[in-house]
Amino acid sequence: MTDGNSVEHLSVVMTTETDIDITQATTATVMTSSSRGIEFYFQCAVVVIGVVGTAANALILYVMAASKQHKKHVLIFNQNTLDFLSCLFLVITYALKLCKIHLSGLADDDDSRHAIHL
Repeated sequence: MTDGNSVEHLSVVMTTETDIDITQATTATVMTSSSRGIEFYFQCAVVVIGVVGTAANALILYVMAASKQHKKHVLIFNQNTLDFLSCLFLVITYALKLCKIHLSGLADDDDSRHAIHL
């Protein structure tokens, strides 16, 4: 009678151990896929912020140049120019990261030609 109980007990233990392993494997898979999504959404948010910043700085530069205020407020004009360029390069950099385009160059001794590999 004790043999039947011990076999039944072993089957219960074996099924519960496999259930735990399956749930641990499932949670590990979900965690890795969600971390990739966060990085993608962060890069998209950076591109949106960069586009808004580029547009706002371009508008300020246009208004200052059209009203001839860029000659009176040289420091403000120069600061807006630097902000415009930094936002523009931010958008270009993160757009390349989102598209996963890797740029690599080839340099010869005589020529310095660059190749783009897609």
